[in-house]
Amino acid sequence: MFSQTDFVYMERALRLAANGLYSTDPNPRVGCVLVRDGAVIGEGFTQPAGQDHAEVRALKDARSRGYDLRGATAYVTLEPCSHFGRTPPCAQALVDAHVTRVVAAMEDPNPLVSGRGFTMLRDAGIEVRCGLLANEAHDLNIGFVSRMTRGRPWVRMKVAASLDGRTALPSGVSQWITGAAARRDGHAWRARASAVLTGIGTVLTDDPRLTVRAVETPRQPLRVLLDSQLDVPLTAQILTGTPPLIFCGELDERHVERTAVLRERGVQIVQLPNAHGKVDLSAMLRLLGERGVNELHVEAGYKLNGSLLREGCVDELLLYLAPSLLGSDALSMFSLSAPATLEARLQWSFHAVERIGEDLRILARIAPSQVHHAVSS
Repeated sequence: MFSQTDFVYMERALRLAANGLYSTDPNPRVGCVLVRDGAVIGEGFTQPAGQDHAEVRALKDARSRGYDLRGATAYVTLEPCSHFGRTPPCAQALVDAHVTRVVAAMEDPNPLVSGRGFTMLRDAGIEVRCGLLANEAHDLNIGFVSRMTRGRPWVRMKVAASLDGRTALPSGVSQWITGAAARRDGHAWRARASAVLTGIGTVLTDDPRLTVRAVETPRQPLRVLLDSQLDVPLTAQILTGTPPLIFCGELDERHVERTAVLRERGVQIVQLPNAHGKVDLSAMLRLLGERGVNELHVEAGYKLNGSLLREGCVDELLLYLAPSLLGSDALSMFSLSAPATLEARLQWSFHAVERIGEDLRILARIAPSQVHHAVSS
């Protein structure tokens, strides 16, 4: 169905799409390569929201170099959009350019598109093929797919630990268990996220900034804090710079003054109490999805980590393991009770394992049988 040449150009389109890893939110990361008579005549990737999509960028590139687009093949990593959003539909732009063939990696999960772009192209007499390197395209936009199909972001939980699964000394000291290379890599994953989440326990213990510093990025992710009783100190570093979004639980008159002070500083405060007066985690994910958050990056302590896991709110674990041992008295990665049977344990699958400097990076995804239906519905 696809030739070796098709693979070469789609791989090139995927590399282009990756250029938008830190910049396209809430839109997907898309790359496009235009080929005519065996030569690349134009290429592009999706720009920040409100600017050109990949196809339009590639068409402009080809025209700026004086190429005739008639008869060209367009390789795109996602189905061309068919609706007017912030920009006109890309499918129509390809029709108007008189390309004769479109090869796409995957169908757009956005219900406003979802096959309609391909229909528009086929109705114009353009040959359409889909499915080339679909897994790679899916991984590049795993958060966008999650938000379009489940109404919630893809949740990635990052943990740095010793080989015996310990994240800090009994005193709470954790800097640094892993090496500089792993820490830089962690910042790259933080940078690609739409939002970074932590809990009040981490703020009180470590006072993190939760900003991207070790890699270059055109924008900082939204910082999100779970703080049931608004205990965040007014001097906390998370309150500096662009104000964060704070989710809290049930509040009363004791919190009126603190709420007013935080809001005067631009902090967004959202009450989402569950039956116990704490934050409803499932409702939080749905609200973040409504706000256009594709990937949610979690950097929290073992208590919040455990709560998110128990509630079925985690899709992926990003684990950095250092070649050291801290002992049984050190802090653990997750606050979880032991299952009654091995069959009842939470099961994951290794997606990727790689050495980063002196440390090991493990990317593990929740097994399909473990998906929490209440959260994903």
